[in-house]
Amino acid sequence: MSYTVIFIDTTGIQNYIFSSNRLRENIGASYLVSAATGKWVRETLEKELNIPEDKQTEPIENSNYDAELVYGDGGNALLIFKEKKAASKFSKILSKRVLLEAAGLNLLIANCEFDWYGEKKLYQLVKELITDRIERQKHERSLSVPLLGLGVTATCNSNLLPAVASSDKYIRYDDDEQEKSYLISTETKHKLIAAPKANEKLEKLLARVINSKCNYKSDYKSTSGYHFNFYQFPYRTDNLGRSEGESSYAAVIHADGNGMGKRFQNYGEGRENRDYIIAMRKFSQSIKKAGENALIAVIKTIINSLSEGQVVGKQAKFSLKRNNLPFRPLIYGGDDTTFVCEGRLGLELAALYLQELEKQPVADGIKLTACAGICVVKTHYPFARAYSISEVLCQEAKKFVKNERELEPEGFSALDWHLAASGLIGTIKDIRQREYQENSGNLNMRPLRLQQNANEWRTWEGFTQVLTQFYKDKK
Repeated sequence: MSYTVIFIDTTGIQNYIFSSNRLRENIGASYLVSAATGKWVRETLEKELNIPEDKQTEPIENSNYDAELVYGDGGNALLIFKEKKAASKFSKILSKRVLLEAAGLNLLIANCEFDWYGEKKLYQLVKELITDRIERQKHERSLSVPLLGLGVTATCNSNLLPAVASSDKYIRYDDDEQEKSYLISTETKHKLIAAPKANEKLEKLLARVINSKCNYKSDYKSTSGYHFNFYQFPYRTDNLGRSEGESSYAAVIHADGNGMGKRFQNYGEGRENRDYIIAMRKFSQSIKKAGENALIAVIKTIINSLSEGQVVGKQAKFSLKRNNLPFRPLIYGGDDTTFVCEGRLGLELAALYLQELEKQPVADGIKLTACAGICVVKTHYPFARAYSISEVLCQEAKKFVKNERELEPEGFSALDWHLAASGLIGTIKDIRQREYQENSGNLNMRPLRLQQNANEWRTWEGFTQVLTQFYKDKK
């Protein structure tokens, strides 16, 4: 029985999401990446191929429908079609929607014929699609060189592409969201349109948590239709709780699971086709659930602290306008997570997220560990640059874990950070070489492992104990 297998991937995600220094645009871009391989895939199957959403995971070998969705979300998707014609139709419709509603997002699609009862198993075919065709597309594809406008063309304030409109047409302003209208390109327009949808998705996920505590009432009604007694997710870094004259910093946190690609491969290795599909779907869903649960736990901690007149145990002054939370998730629902928060909360919330992630059960039965990079900068510091640094810091933490692999084969969670009181000149390596090196040695104790270890002094618990003692001695 011959089928057509399609693997969908996105490339240049980080640049697409974080190319702008406006948080609202980052929020919309993140939603579009998720939608392109998740919601839009399911909607295309339902509207164009007449496959109801609740029937999209039916076993294709026994199904009356033309396709089966193995998994789809977070930047990639895997589908099986009975006929090449249906697969081609699906690819064209999805690609067109991305072009029309997510300008600037690069979609990669690889497909091949597959004999269900042949010698080659599905897990082998998927591995080839990813490692050979998709990776080759990323390196060999012809880069788009669009006309960037003529001499009289106005440019977008965010990405310098030709402007097509002004921002005020796509932003619902209120007293605390006032911002001067600026010129936007088609790509920026699509991101602004998607931003409220991103909040709607997040509000639905966290509706019960956000409504779990309420001390006073507000007239605010969310875009999703949920009535929130208070608390909403901010669209601007200015509304994360900075207090003018006291503290005006924002933290960008990027967390990524350890060795997840290898774990997916190992979990599917050697399985028969149907067993492989079930296993991959189960594993993918468990990872998504783990990320969401860890995020919900962080939100609960913040809300509980706010109800007690503090913010995560801190008595410092926080200016939370219109009941905005001092926290905003950007990428979530898996092992790869990015969020921003008020600068003073960055380290604690990153450590809390990693701790909660480790508690979550995963389908393969192995403890889920991750690394996080935290960059704390001035509130108006270029957001794209801050994210880039947090990503590098996350990689530094991963290198630390890798170097300890012989002693701890299962790995562990770790975090690294950088606090920038002003601007940043050079790479993290350059900065640490310049500011933390003395003749006596290295003065930098980062990265830190998350959990206490008898053979290692560089731990989060050890660091917080030393910091607490400093505060006691100061008093």
